Amino acid sequence: MITSKRLAAGVCALLAALTAGLALPAPASAGEPTGEDAPQVDLVLDVSGSMRTKDIDGGTRMAAAKQAFNEVLDATPEEVRLGIRTLGADYPGDNQKTGCKDTAQLYPVGPLDRTEAKTAVATLTPTGWTPIGPALLAAAGDFGDGSGSKRIVLISDGEDTCAPLDPCEVAREIAAKGIGLTIDTLGLVPNSTMRQQLSCIAEATGGTYTSVEHADELTDKVSQLVDRAADPVVTPVATEGADRCAAAPTLKSGLYTDREEFGQQRWYRVDVAPGQELRTSVSVSADRAVSPSYGVLLRAVTAHGREIVRGEAAGDGRTDVISTGLRYPKAEVDEDEEGQGDATETVCLEVAHSFSAASGVKTTPGLPLELTVDVVDGPSQASDVASFGLGRGWWLLGALIVVGFLAGLVWGWVSRWRVAVWRTN
Repeated sequence: MITSKRLAAGVCALLAALTAGLALPAPASAGEPTGEDAPQVDLVLDVSGSMRTKDIDGGTRMAAAKQAFNEVLDATPEEVRLGIRTLGADYPGDNQKTGCKDTAQLYPVGPLDRTEAKTAVATLTPTGWTPIGPALLAAAGDFGDGSGSKRIVLISDGEDTCAPLDPCEVAREIAAKGIGLTIDTLGLVPNSTMRQQLSCIAEATGGTYTSVEHADELTDKVSQLVDRAADPVVTPVATEGADRCAAAPTLKSGLYTDREEFGQQRWYRVDVAPGQELRTSVSVSADRAVSPSYGVLLRAVTAHGREIVRGEAAGDGRTDVISTGLRYPKAEVDEDEEGQGDATETVCLEVAHSFSAASGVKTTPGLPLELTVDVVDGPSQASDVASFGLGRGWWLLGALIVVGFLAGLVWGWVSRWRVAVWRTN
């Protein structure tokens, strides 16, 4: 009887589950459109003959690119619509007119089939010209409709060989269309001419330029750019720092861009109320040839010139971007103190760098500067290690002292007991 009742109950539950499954719409599978505008990324890869050069970790530039693409394809977020375009992959001849038309869509921008995309990448062989301008024009048409972010990631090992179609002018034309398309560029073992051209392309659309000399650097940077496409779009606000704090603009929380000339300091102001914490960082990028030794300094000082805290970093020519940051927590005002008003403090931020231009390089405009300002509620307890020293680390330190003391007592007792036994025997 009990078994029959359990069987009947199980059948009823199964029927109810099947009925619910038929009545409710099935959820969208991973990688399927959900009605929202998905971010789109088009990877544009240079497959010209120079990609056969063996100067990246002992292998060819093409091998490094294939390795990077395979790892990036494995890690691409499901919500990203990704495509691949090539330039210089099919025409091996010497006719420039034909070679400058050599760009093709290897994999369309859309939901990613990782196996199919990897198979397509595996077939690539370095062959022809470097038509960067025509490839960018074609890539701009690879994207579907929608208001989601659109990003081209151009990877090349040389400057464009299809003049007079200037790829920098092409990038400016794309930006002028107002379609919200960003172009990021990566230069494989770049020379100065190539660095200048790829920097100009990126700058025209608000993108970034990075030089790459190792396979892992290429993988990391492409992955970072693909992931960035899936993040909410944050548009930097252009600002202009002053040569002294008194004339500096007052900034709120946000992302800002500016330019700083060689040997110049830029000043900005931020208001910090009691109980708040200022968190800020700065990045300065070298968009032209510079001397190999450089640094960046970020200082927070009072309106009277007293330094509060600083952050600094140094570089040796291995990267085109150098960054540093700082934190400043402002203590709460004691309720018993009189005449404090709102006690809001104006913090002056100074940004300076020690980049120096190489011989014959233009010094204007200044180097691109990106400043992040974040004013948040400060830590409510003294357990914030970064702000108040050890914080809860004191508990750990005390526990270690007690444990060490007890362990010493036990070890001493055991040693005396062993000596006593040895004497007895």
